[in-house]
Amino acid sequence: MNKTRHLTIIALLSAISFVLMIFPQFPILPGASFLKIDFSIVPVLLGTLLLGLKQGYTILILRSVLKLLLNNEGPGDLIGIPMNIMGMAVFMTIIVLVMRRTKLSKGQFMWGSVLGTIGLTLVMVILNYIYAVPLYAIFANFDIKATIGMGRYLLWMVVPFNLIEGIILGVVSGAVFFSFQRVLSNMHSQLN
Repeated sequence: MNKTRHLTIIALLSAISFVLMIFPQFPILPGASFLKIDFSIVPVLLGTLLLGLKQGYTILILRSVLKLLLNNEGPGDLIGIPMNIMGMAVFMTIIVLVMRRTKLSKGQFMWGSVLGTIGLTLVMVILNYIYAVPLYAIFANFDIKATIGMGRYLLWMVVPFNLIEGIILGVVSGAVFFSFQRVLSNMHSQLN
């Protein structure tokens, strides 16, 4: 019975996360409208805190596969979604590792979010440099090196975007988690 409940929760949270990947989605930096934030990590993070890290990765991958299969927007998604998976996996892993060391508290969650944001930002800088920028130049005819400059792009767009994104996602996820903490705690005890 527990396995069925786990699978049901994973499927439900994956579907909700997929919908949140599509709407609402908005840019947060002027001049970098192609860098958009969405709130799809919130259900992924809730599932991770409720079921565990392995199940959180499953939810993350399922919502991404759903996006690629049902709402693929071309080269941007084919290049961006693998990066998103890696960045969000680092973000949520750090949060969970910080929270495992102590009781579930708002302070620990926020501390985990800060460290997760730093990890997310570092991973995205590296992935943009070695993976995304070269692929966008080849497959999307968008050469960031030539139009903006690599250093300028990374320092003035990628770093601020990911820092702001991590802060927003941490605050929203924390607000949702702690608003429903009693319900989630009851679900957690029923599932284990």
